[in-house]
Amino acid sequence: MRTIDRYIILKFLGTFFFTMVLLMFIVIVFDISEKIDDFLRHDAPLKAIIFDYYVNFVPYFMNLFSYLLTFIAVIFFTSRMASNSEIIAILSSGISFRRLLFPYFISAVVLGLFSFLLANFVIPYTNRGMHEFEKKYINDPREFTDQNVHKQISPGSFIYLENFNIHTGSGWKFSVEKFRDQELIYKLKAERLEWDSIRSHWIISNYYIRTINGMEETLKKGAKLDTVMPFTPSDFMEDIEDVKIMNYFALRKQIKEKELRGDPDVIKYKVKGYERMAFPFATIILTVIGVSVSSRKVRGGIGFHLGSGLALTFIYILFMQIFTVFATFGDLPPLIAVWIPNIIFGIIAFFLLKIAPK
Repeated sequence: MRTIDRYIILKFLGTFFFTMVLLMFIVIVFDISEKIDDFLRHDAPLKAIIFDYYVNFVPYFMNLFSYLLTFIAVIFFTSRMASNSEIIAILSSGISFRRLLFPYFISAVVLGLFSFLLANFVIPYTNRGMHEFEKKYINDPREFTDQNVHKQISPGSFIYLENFNIHTGSGWKFSVEKFRDQELIYKLKAERLEWDSIRSHWIISNYYIRTINGMEETLKKGAKLDTVMPFTPSDFMEDIEDVKIMNYFALRKQIKEKELRGDPDVIKYKVKGYERMAFPFATIILTVIGVSVSSRKVRGGIGFHLGSGLALTFIYILFMQIFTVFATFGDLPPLIAVWIPNIIFGIIAFFLLKIAPK
């Protein structure tokens, strides 16, 4: 590795982490000002605020802002190099522009891996403490999926509930249907369903069971039946923040379980899973765009480069949000929706690289 490589890598990573530290202080100050009323209202202890919330708060927001700060770091120190004619001197010495990109690429890969590890393994762990703190002292992000519940509980077995009360563990208008080769072979229908927390089983009332075996059909009725079924009241209560505490393997397992049950919100989990894979590549793409934009010496200097670069970055982030919404609430496949911004800006990066000064 040449001296120029070490120089650029140290400049890149040093600027990135220095900017990150400054931004974290600013974000924490604004977050404290926003949540101070909640802390006081719920008598949150200072130790819990510092160690359970803000210590765990930092990794999440580091990863959230890493793409933007990567771009700012590249723009900032590369523009200074261009203004000081360092880029001209490097290219005039016989080093090609492609070779000049090598230390930038190495740094971007390091930051991309850093982001991947944070998103898939570190942040899910640190989010647990922050998540519990938020539920206890700020708000409870649970939501109840208690109206017209449709779930697949096992291959070929489906349940339906018209209404479910998570607090009492009881539901109304309950049915179970089992299919074999797309033919109905069993159906249970009951007026009421109730969870017995002591014996951990369900009690169904005013039920009838219809069993179909070819041309034969049997019907059984009853007023009350104790039975065990492969679900519990917690399956009707979803914490919308749970995805934040799932690591890479837990999230993949959750997606498979939701696909098996036929949960419509599996799309949200797929989007989050694909984002954790796709977003680290944004670091590399934004680095190439940043170098291409800021390596040219212009009259506007750093200000012009920062302005044009930030405009591209915010458009990139806007695209990420727009296509995520399309995947979550539209018909766009999650994998395609998450990767479209990378593909579009990858093409832009390639074009800017072509017209960059050589």
